[in-house]
Amino acid sequence: MKTLKKLIITMRPAQWVKNLFVAAPALFAKDHALVDPSIFLKAAFATGTFILLASSVYILNDVLDIEKDRLHPVKSKRPVASGELSIQAALAGGLISLSIAVVLGYSLGPIFGIIAIGYLVLNVAYATFLKKIPWLDVLSIATGFLLRILAGSYAIGLEKHEISFYLLLCTFLVALFLALGKRRQELTLLGDKSHSHRSSLKLYTLKSLDVAMFTVAALTFAAYVAYTISPSTRAYFGTSKLIFTSPFVLIGIVRFIMILRRKDDPRSPTDAMIHDWPFIINILAWIAVVVWAIYG
Repeated sequence: MKTLKKLIITMRPAQWVKNLFVAAPALFAKDHALVDPSIFLKAAFATGTFILLASSVYILNDVLDIEKDRLHPVKSKRPVASGELSIQAALAGGLISLSIAVVLGYSLGPIFGIIAIGYLVLNVAYATFLKKIPWLDVLSIATGFLLRILAGSYAIGLEKHEISFYLLLCTFLVALFLALGKRRQELTLLGDKSHSHRSSLKLYTLKSLDVAMFTVAALTFAAYVAYTISPSTRAYFGTSKLIFTSPFVLIGIVRFIMILRRKDDPRSPTDAMIHDWPFIINILAWIAVVVWAIYG
């Protein structure tokens, strides 16, 4: 039981919320949801598949980065880095998680399976070498979120022409924004030791990351507003009320920047974000207004 507990910790339960992006297309697929509510069950299976895939990658990442993690004030306490979970037990848990994900993924159709495999390959590539390349590392993270949206779209039976370009663009941009924030926090927290923990940080500067973050933040908000007011969006949902969800996106961006600027919090900004009550309340309010605008 102790080993199982440590294995679950290594699978990063707090990060599973990221895989809700897989379920996002079901929320916006109004025509499909009204005709066939079972798409939400398919979305749940798809989300579970990606949780297991991501968990297996987290385990692999901790095994590969065991020495570097021991130099980090927070990551050094992870089960593998601290020695509380053996490498053999961690890898066995990762293989079990991956096997279950393969079975679930197969049941959701061939296109979903191909995208899921692509996601796994991308994350393995990231864990082994992409994370060492500045800028390409954050683009890889954002691409992973893009694949989540695509997988969730095909899992519920959407056709290619039904997948919103704006939804894909907004997902990519917000994921890129969060990834840049994480690099900034690592650079600030680790200081002179940052290069030892993550080699890509030696070519980042706080100024370049700040410029990139604010640029991407502006593009994210602009893309979301453009989505809410586009003729195709208004025609599909039969309403122009989605514009009322825009303030929550702006609040979320500002709140993340505020979390990122905390100097007394050693946690990853994404970890801090999902434990921050103002941020959580804002997300829940956004979901509530989206449901009202689309279905109300």
